[in-house]
Amino acid sequence: MRKKDTSDVLAATTAVIVDALAVFGGFMLATWIRFDSGWLAIPYGRPEPLYLTYAMGGAFAAVVLLLVFRSLGLFVRPQIGSFLNKIPRLVKAVGVGTILTAVLAFAVQKEADLSRLVIGIAFLTMAFFVLLERYILFRIEWNLARHSTATNRVIILGTDSVASHVQRTLKKEPMLRSKAVAFLRTDESAPDKSIPADQILGGARDLGSFITRNEVDQVIVTGSSLGYEGIVDIMLLCERNLITFNMVPDLFRIMTSNMDVQSLDDIPLLGISRWPLDFFWNRVAKRVEDVAGAAVGLVLASPVMGLVALLIKLDSPGPVLFRQERCGEHGKPFTLYKLRTMRMDAEAETGPVFTAENDPRRTRIGGWLRKWNIDELPQLWNVLQGSMSLVGPRPERPSFVEQFKEEIDRYMWRHVSKPGLTGWAQVSGLRGNTSIEERIKYDLYYLENWSLAFDFKILLKTFFARENAY
Repeated sequence: MRKKDTSDVLAATTAVIVDALAVFGGFMLATWIRFDSGWLAIPYGRPEPLYLTYAMGGAFAAVVLLLVFRSLGLFVRPQIGSFLNKIPRLVKAVGVGTILTAVLAFAVQKEADLSRLVIGIAFLTMAFFVLLERYILFRIEWNLARHSTATNRVIILGTDSVASHVQRTLKKEPMLRSKAVAFLRTDESAPDKSIPADQILGGARDLGSFITRNEVDQVIVTGSSLGYEGIVDIMLLCERNLITFNMVPDLFRIMTSNMDVQSLDDIPLLGISRWPLDFFWNRVAKRVEDVAGAAVGLVLASPVMGLVALLIKLDSPGPVLFRQERCGEHGKPFTLYKLRTMRMDAEAETGPVFTAENDPRRTRIGGWLRKWNIDELPQLWNVLQGSMSLVGPRPERPSFVEQFKEEIDRYMWRHVSKPGLTGWAQVSGLRGNTSIEERIKYDLYYLENWSLAFDFKILLKTFFARENAY
């Protein structure tokens, strides 16, 4: 989204060098573990010259893995998103590189006879070193970017909720080194209330004069009312002034799905492509993940839940478990279980409402349980039963579902799969009394981009998600 600068080139070059060292070091550590650590038997003796032979193997593995990393875009800068987001791709890259190294090494076995066990151990040691050095590099790059001046000056054409979302994203990603310097209206509708009035400096027709008077590096169009000719004029204006042009597509307002084109004789039909969980084997894989994860989770969480149950009993009168009807897959109701965090008459006067920060209905221990997501642990039983999944859109109460399905476009799409104990929206800070419209975007993005790796990333982030946990 922004022009490259010297820091990007330096960071990418550093990553290449340090990745090569990490892979080589991991390979040599695997060699030591196999032959010299004393942890494993050596039935065929210690080959000689050991470290010279395996140093050549380590160098070969480094070259192979660097090529794999490059093909997967792991040297692209700037890095965007959290480090947790990058772990699945890094592990995948090391795995693919290890397999290629093994295949190529065995193809030339006479010239380089490498132990299969060394290569197997090397996958673990190389992955460990790569993740470690990549995390250190990420933190260094992130801190340098956070304390550097924004060099990419952006004009946003549009003042709607999408424009506001773009501005928030630019602020949230310090590595972009981008700053929205102005908003320009594309129509006469009221601007989004989160956009400061003093940043709205005219309309789309003023773009040319604004560029003449100010330094601008990038133009992002979010308004949908400019029309074909208007957008083409803006693109040509940016081209003449060597300014990067980007546009949020109109379909972003309606859906984020990939589109599917079919033919009815000679008539092309545009529709929404099938989602990953529409496919049988993906549903099987997710169910296996759920059963295994919930079973292990219940075993590990049982002592914690037992201790917390005692604390809840000592803290306030009432049952330990809280049961509530929620809407599940295809909108079917089910009973959700939680550890009780509020007093028994919490909704006697208000009826169903969302929790709020410093909610007076919480018990003394309730706020702590919610902050650390401990109140959700009994839902592992819901997952084992099959009414929920480990990861998915969070289930809502029927009264809210009836309200939101009439008020919010695409709301019911989130019910095409099982609800989750945790979800992409929740780990992104969208829970409690936050924007339902924003939650829907995150929920649909998850459903449209599901994978086991994505589930793993969300589960990992759940342990660190504290935003709006009240």
